[in-house]
Amino acid sequence: VQLVESGGGLVQTGDSMRLSCTASGGTFSGVAMGWFRQTPGKEREFVAAVIWVPGTPYYADSVKGRFTISRDSAVNTIYLQMNNLKPEDTAVYYCAADYSPNSPGYDYWGQGTQVTVSS
Repeated sequence: VQLVESGGGLVQTGDSMRLSCTASGGTFSGVAMGWFRQTPGKEREFVAAVIWVPGTPYYADSVKGRFTISRDSAVNTIYLQMNNLKPEDTAVYYCAADYSPNSPGYDYWGQGTQVTVSS
């Protein structure tokens, strides 16, 4: 399984941006996919996730009301629509996939994409 991310870049405070992540290897058969982010010197933190079936989303408190995660099962892709971006959203964003319903954590990770929000 490979996760390929796209999107990211430099925006200004208040702008919007959309990230995409596509899982290769045929029809997605995992439990969930999600987004995490990391800044230098800090641990990777959860941003949002979607339970593949039935598509239930979950969000970190810091992004609720501003970010929306969605999935397109036809193309094995998740999206993260980020609105009203703030400088504190600046980070490397990673896509992840969970294939193990009986064990915690995510099994596969993307390479990461940089999101920079200028003030």
